[in-house]
Amino acid sequence: METTEQGGEFLTLESDQLRVSIAPRLGGKIASLGLKPGGEELLQGPLQPYALRTGYMPFDASDASGWDECLPSVSACEVETAAGKVRVPDHGDFWQVEWQVVAQDESAVTIAAEGSSLPLRFSKVILLEENRLHVGYKVQNVGRHEVEYIWSAHPLFAVNAGDRIVLPDPVKEVVVEGSAGERLGAKGTKHAWPQTTLRNHKACDLSIVGRPEDGVGDKLFTAAPAEGWCAIERRQLHRRVELQFDPRVSTYLGLWICYGGWPEGHANRQYCVALEPCNAMGDSLAEAQKEGRTARLAAGEGHAWQLVLKVDGIQ
Repeated sequence: METTEQGGEFLTLESDQLRVSIAPRLGGKIASLGLKPGGEELLQGPLQPYALRTGYMPFDASDASGWDECLPSVSACEVETAAGKVRVPDHGDFWQVEWQVVAQDESAVTIAAEGSSLPLRFSKVILLEENRLHVGYKVQNVGRHEVEYIWSAHPLFAVNAGDRIVLPDPVKEVVVEGSAGERLGAKGTKHAWPQTTLRNHKACDLSIVGRPEDGVGDKLFTAAPAEGWCAIERRQLHRRVELQFDPRVSTYLGLWICYGGWPEGHANRQYCVALEPCNAMGDSLAEAQKEGRTARLAAGEGHAWQLVLKVDGIQ
């Protein structure tokens, strides 16, 4: 167990191949995922010092690092509920609130938290087995009325120029949710994957990681491939980082491709790729609600699902 001045206790899980640090008080984030024995970090490091969050703070006011969860929305929005209009924070409730440790042993940690905008209880079991990290989720409606939500995993993976985003062959198209400087066009623009043409008419391979000074910040979506995986090949580290998911539950896949393009106006900017299995196309719960594509929980009802992160060697 480690401590930081502002982040509280960090819980640690270790195997022969990986070392994982979890910060319950910092939104229950997985703060670090390090290779052993060398200690090379697989997640985006903090853009500024860790500090406890405040309600409704924007994500770019935080450390903006590691692996968080976005629930009940990714973007900030206002939604109609049985109890009236509710304001949902940027990146949702759960990265902002403190999580409680429910159970812990040498290989697993169970943590849980209560939402701030909607009556949801969110828990996750983080289990490390050699080169695999299992994350089991459960969300439960603890209120008296039906609740609608969307969820997205938000693991920000560190990258180097020349690394490669790998999706199953059937993925042929992605849709723009947002693009810094509209290099890929406006929201809703469709692009072939991975070879496409930018708004300036230049050819681009979206799967090849650029440089940190490129100013790229693209959020893309595609239907979840039936194969149920997505990956990043870390060429300099000779590692393949793969996320496995159930495409019947995580029906879409978001991609956040950021090579210095966010956050605007900050000295420190992200250099990462996020692989984001999710249950809705788009970042806004309000838009998903209007279009009838939210997940719904009756009072007392719960949903459960899992992700598996696997780290393998590559030549």
